[in-house]
Amino acid sequence: MGERVLIALGGNAMTAPDGSASPVHQRLAVERAMKHVSALIDAGHEVVLTHGNGPQVGNLLLKNQIAASVVPPVPLDWCGAQTQATIGVLVLNSLGHRSVVVVTRTLVDAEDPAFLDPVKPIGSYFGAEEARRFEELGETWREFPGKGWRRVVASPAPLEILDAPAALTLMEAGYTVVVAGGGGVPVVRLPSGALTGVEAVVDKDATAAVLAPAVRATVLVLATDVPAAVAGFGTPDARPIGRISVADMRTLLDAGHFGSGSMGPKVEAALRFAGTGGRAVITSLENIGEALTGGVGTVVEG
Repeated sequence: MGERVLIALGGNAMTAPDGSASPVHQRLAVERAMKHVSALIDAGHEVVLTHGNGPQVGNLLLKNQIAASVVPPVPLDWCGAQTQATIGVLVLNSLGHRSVVVVTRTLVDAEDPAFLDPVKPIGSYFGAEEARRFEELGETWREFPGKGWRRVVASPAPLEILDAPAALTLMEAGYTVVVAGGGGVPVVRLPSGALTGVEAVVDKDATAAVLAPAVRATVLVLATDVPAAVAGFGTPDARPIGRISVADMRTLLDAGHFGSGSMGPKVEAALRFAGTGGRAVITSLENIGEALTGGVGTVVEG
């Protein structure tokens, strides 16, 4: 009997090894990734997919900036929705199974402290003059010494995946569903009760931890480019982490073993889901099948 597995695909699954996000490279990368996903489905598992969208949103933002004097730049939530659709179509064309994409909204708190101090860098680096031009349009830019200026936005915590019920209905009808790409399109609820998009980016792994119980997944796989999380990374004492309890993984996280911009968000997502009674796996795409049986990867359980 297979399991219901939510796979959160990292950016490496959507681009070339050198990070190129040209249409051809994206298509080839997605085709490679979907071979592993298809193998899981063929083995009897029910798969739900979510994914990152950093390079793709970066491309759209660059187009915004280049064409700003010709057409008005579109808001960031629009960019997120567009990339959900374009990446989703690549997945559907590559997977070869009965599948569907759900353009998904993620509810965040308008009072989240992240909005007071935007720190999530997005898009390309530019010079100071260009940054000032976009600051006049209401954007926030910060200087990164030695690299230039880059736009920064808030990264609020996900509260609810609003379209998870639609995804669940499609799953029960036999579809492999792609949902909440890029962490979901961030929206806030106005005093009137209406929803509106905001200029923010929701962390894809944090969203996956909220999405997994909403779609009744038994396993959350946080796919990355290494076979397992590593304690003491970059030191002589570095060691891959295999099966581990929530308490012991939390101890390692609190001790600073995982980078805030790399493995840290995956570990936090794994802890959040495993803390609800699920099983979280951190491993590479190539190892997902074996990881589900506990043969490889970092497996976090309560």
